[in-house]
Amino acid sequence: MDGLEAVVIGEVHENVTLHCGNISGPRGLVTWYRNDSEPVFLLSSNSSLPPAEPRFSLVDASSLHIKSLGLGDEGNYTCQEILNVTQWFQVWLQVASGPYQIEVHIAATGTLPNGTLYAARGSGVDFSCNSSSRPPPMVEWWFQALNSSSESFGHNLTVNSFSLLLMSPNLQGNYTCLALNLLSKRHRKVTTELLVYYPPPSAPQCWAQMASGSFMLQLTCRWDGGYPDPDFLWIEEPGGVIVGKSKLGVEMLSESQLSDGKKFKCVTSHIVGPASGASCVVQIRGPSLLSEPMKTCFVGGNVTLTCQVSGAYPPAKILWLRNLTQPEVVIQPSSRHLITQDGQDSTLTIHNCSQDLDEGYYICRADSPVGVREVEIWLSVKEPVNIGGIVGTIVSLLLLGLAIISGLLLYYSPVFCWKVGNTFRGQNMDDVMVLVDSEEEEEEEEDAAVEEEEEAHEREELPKEIPKQDHIHRVTALVNGNIEQMGNGFQDLQDDSSEEQSDIVQEEDRPV
Repeated sequence: MDGLEAVVIGEVHENVTLHCGNISGPRGLVTWYRNDSEPVFLLSSNSSLPPAEPRFSLVDASSLHIKSLGLGDEGNYTCQEILNVTQWFQVWLQVASGPYQIEVHIAATGTLPNGTLYAARGSGVDFSCNSSSRPPPMVEWWFQALNSSSESFGHNLTVNSFSLLLMSPNLQGNYTCLALNLLSKRHRKVTTELLVYYPPPSAPQCWAQMASGSFMLQLTCRWDGGYPDPDFLWIEEPGGVIVGKSKLGVEMLSESQLSDGKKFKCVTSHIVGPASGASCVVQIRGPSLLSEPMKTCFVGGNVTLTCQVSGAYPPAKILWLRNLTQPEVVIQPSSRHLITQDGQDSTLTIHNCSQDLDEGYYICRADSPVGVREVEIWLSVKEPVNIGGIVGTIVSLLLLGLAIISGLLLYYSPVFCWKVGNTFRGQNMDDVMVLVDSEEEEEEEEDAAVEEEEEAHEREELPKEIPKQDHIHRVTALVNGNIEQMGNGFQDLQDDSSEEQSDIVQEEDRPV
């Protein structure tokens, strides 16, 4: 053969033109053959020879044009040209097909309603890509994470699958399978989004609070740290009555749905588990109040009223009111009224107390969706007192009382006799206190009155005054010395008394 072999690539269903050598200028008689086991006539520039198929035609009096290529058209073609001499030119026609539809399979955990695939963190995922193509395509995988550039996982002519054993959040993104026909350089690609899901690592938390600007109760449930957000279901306990279900975990309850001690349970669920979900419970309680019932303030001074709220869940809103008008007036902070709150303890401090403005009842109110509690405090405003005058009066009263008591003791107490021993003799004698009882107890007042009347009658009958014998009173003798001296002293006292009684008898026996 005189011509060099040429290679022409065509695609299925496309048209292709095979040139008869690389010659410019006038051409001779051209005939095209298909080289199989034997040469097969296809087309000639001799108009008397019709083409073998209507798909074949001659272009520029020398080139073979084939319409609607098929895979069977692939092979060797020969062009014969007769011009002065006969020349032969060979052409190798390759027919490429595809790649057509690409099938991508990702063995993930599941599929969302919109078709997006997701896998659980820590799981293994298999990737494969298939496409019909002739010759078989080269398959290449690309990965692009969110807000990052694409990176290749490599390419291979025979292996079109791979696996990721431990999925992690940084492997979430778009996976692209690229199929390239190396013959036609035609390619196709398919991109699939793969999400990596994981449940929250800790237990859910739930709480209750008063809704802002209303007396409704707001239930809030949170289960943070997972992706995507979980679902929340609020139910009553016991009974299991559904309160609400949402993605936010927030439910609003009216007062009619509440009672002291009632429990509400939040049940959470996540798309990748755990299957049983997780839960938490809140129990609501009404408030209790504790305060001093009475307080006193001096005019011009300061006083602090204290109110303690306990047992309230959710925490109650504490208000101070003045019980002077109907409805009661809420006290607002001012220069005279200072309101502070530490947790559930509230204080109301009143400056520059005035009897006309400040004396009266004050109310501490605890507002809660579960209930409202109130406690009253009476504030008494008094004039300042003179402490010095009070102290002087108290001292004077004490001295006066002491004087009265001393007088009574002196008037009714027994006679104390002290006998001092002779200290100049140098005798070492102890002082002895002896109490001598009277021969008889004091007579009653009636007997004394009778005796006085008899003595008065006797004084009228006697020409001279007869001394009256008094009763023997209790005598206390202090004797310095021994027991014998004390006894002698006591005997002398008895003798003197006997002599006086004898003289009185003699006077009585004397005639008038």
